[in-house]
Amino acid sequence: MDRRDFFGSVVGVLISTPFPTTAQQPSPNLRRIGFLGSESASNQAKRLEALRAGLRDLGHVEGKNIVIEVRWAEGNYDRLPTLAAELVGLNVSVVVSSGTKATLAMKNATTTIPIVMGSTGDPIALGLATSFARPGGTITGLTTLGPELTGKRLELLKEAMPRLARAAYLVNPADPPSGLHKTQTEARALQVELRQVEVRAPSEFDSTIAAMVQRGIEAIVVQGDTMFAVNARALADLAKEHRLPSAGILEYAEAGGMIGFGADIIEGHRRAATYVDKILKGAKPAELPIERATRVHLVLNLGTAKTLGIAMPRSLVARADEVIQ
Repeated sequence: MDRRDFFGSVVGVLISTPFPTTAQQPSPNLRRIGFLGSESASNQAKRLEALRAGLRDLGHVEGKNIVIEVRWAEGNYDRLPTLAAELVGLNVSVVVSSGTKATLAMKNATTTIPIVMGSTGDPIALGLATSFARPGGTITGLTTLGPELTGKRLELLKEAMPRLARAAYLVNPADPPSGLHKTQTEARALQVELRQVEVRAPSEFDSTIAAMVQRGIEAIVVQGDTMFAVNARALADLAKEHRLPSAGILEYAEAGGMIGFGADIIEGHRRAATYVDKILKGAKPAELPIERATRVHLVLNLGTAKTLGIAMPRSLVARADEVIQ
C-alpha cells in the first residue's frame, strides 16, 4: 500500500466511525424545571405560558438550556401526590407550583428540591414558610391573598345589590378556607347574613344551589378553590339559571359569573420565573422573600347582570378593570 492509499483508508475509517455529537448527548447545562398545576391545562394554560415567557426573557430557552416537565391534576386533589412524586423522580432542579394544594403536595414529596409558588394562599398559616422576609425552608414565590378577598367579594355584591341580606359562601370541605372569623365579621358589618355551604363534587352543584334558593339565599360568594375554578362555567350557568348573582376569583366573571375579583395570577406566574432564575443560579429559597400580591383586579360581567335583572351601579362599573358585555 502506497502512502496515498494508506491515508485514504484512514480517512475512510474516520468518516465511517460514529463520533459522539452534541445532538446525541444531553447538554451539560440543560436544567429540568417542574410545573405542577392543581387544575387542568385548559384552565391554567395562560399561567404556564406566562412562566415560559418570563423564563425566555431571562435567557432560559426550552430545548436549549432548560426542559419544563408539566403535570396537571385536572382538579383532582387525589392525583397531586403521585404527580409530585413523578417530578421528584425526574430529578428536577426546581418546581413551580400553581395552586395551594399543588404547593402542599410538593412540600410533602420533597425536602430538598426548591419550590416556587406561582399562586398559593397564606404561606405562613399553611406552614409553608416561617416569614415572608425569610421563608426559612425550600419554598418561596408568590401568595395570592385568597382569604382576604372573600369579604371584598361580598362587599362588591352588596354594592351591586344594596338590599342584599342573605348570601352563601360556597366552599369545598377538602380545601377548608382560612380567615372565616374575619369574613363573618365583615359580613356583619355589611348587615349580610353569610352562610357557609359545603360542596364536595360538581355533581352536587345543582341540588346545592336549588336548596340555597329554598332557604332564601340571594347571592353566592364562591371560594377560590380548584374544584370551583375547573368547573367555573358550569357553576356560573347554574347560578344564573337559579337567578342568583355570584362573585368569585378574577377568571370567574369570564366564565359567566357576575363579578370576578382577585389578584393577577397570570402576572404572578411570570414573576415566578425570576425566582426560578435566581435558584438556578445558586440562590437559596430560604433567603428569597415571598412576594404578596399588591394589586387586585375587578371584572364585571354586565351581560350576566342584565340577565339577572341587576342594574350595575355606575360607580362600580367605573372602578372595573374590565367589563364584559
